[in-house]
Amino acid sequence: MRNCLFAIVLLINIQSFSAPKPVKKVLLLMGSRFEITAIHNDETLATQAVEACISEVTRIEKLISSWDPNSQTSEVIRNAGIQPVKVDRELFDLISRAKKISKLTNGAFDISYASMDKIWKFDGSVTQLPTEEQVQASVSKINYNNIILDKENSTVFLKEEGMKIGFGAIGKGYAANRGKQIMQTMGIENGIVNASGDLITWGKEANGKEWSIGIGDPKNKGQVLAWVTVGELAVVTSGNYEKVIKINGENYSHIIDPTTGWPVKGLKSVTIFCPDAELADALATSVFILGKEKGLSLVNQLKGVEAFLVDDKDEIHTSSALKLNYYEEESINQTAHNLTIGHEKK
Repeated sequence: MRNCLFAIVLLINIQSFSAPKPVKKVLLLMGSRFEITAIHNDETLATQAVEACISEVTRIEKLISSWDPNSQTSEVIRNAGIQPVKVDRELFDLISRAKKISKLTNGAFDISYASMDKIWKFDGSVTQLPTEEQVQASVSKINYNNIILDKENSTVFLKEEGMKIGFGAIGKGYAANRGKQIMQTMGIENGIVNASGDLITWGKEANGKEWSIGIGDPKNKGQVLAWVTVGELAVVTSGNYEKVIKINGENYSHIIDPTTGWPVKGLKSVTIFCPDAELADALATSVFILGKEKGLSLVNQLKGVEAFLVDDKDEIHTSSALKLNYYEEESINQTAHNLTIGHEKK
């Protein structure tokens, strides 16, 4: 009996000892809060993987930053209306994919939005609405069709003088993808890269359970509106409640429609689920701009992509394969939801 008890205790101790410990680092990258977690039995390897992820994100930032005068993106912008610029195939391919999403969303997503004049500021300095003339002028250079790509020579040409490109609605998702790939290549089978809400998970948590992601409640900051259990998925949320200005008693958000130049109304938040963080990043903004009907119609046509929307009346809308189950969350005494993802669309 003693031997049996000893064997059980020994087994428990071995299991406890062998349980992987998560290595997590939180830091500022690409102007945003990144949280990178690697889970592996070898803590040294997990630490090295996190550092490798950080190095990869830093490298990508130097490539796509429009604020860094030495980046290839800045070189493309400086030569707008002048001449094509040869860029690395990685940047060329990212721009090419961005143009495809622009076509898919009929211009709701457009990396040439960066040419928009800064008529909307969310630092308290804007106290009156811009004129319609100012708004129209701000979007006059926005047109993804004027981003000319030469695949053979790997060049990018912005056709009109004054055009700019920016990766604010796709860059963090791309970086999250690459961070995951780097860590997986190093043997990290479980982890998460959270790029300020643009996150991607793989494997499982340290306790062996599936990753569980909380979607914030737009009207109750710090509270969770829905929980979703994910495995190999990216989850990205766009919301209009973080940066808002009030003019004449009406709220205007920082999410601007590139086709009109005006802040978007109708939705409070959009969460996209799909296997690719880059695509999820771009679609979250796109669906927000397209609105409930057009946005859900688009998502319902995309295999492996689902959406969770909260409109300006705090009503919830989901794509076809998302299922909601209500439950009472005792810790904060509120009604929340379990969100499950059904079969992929055919």
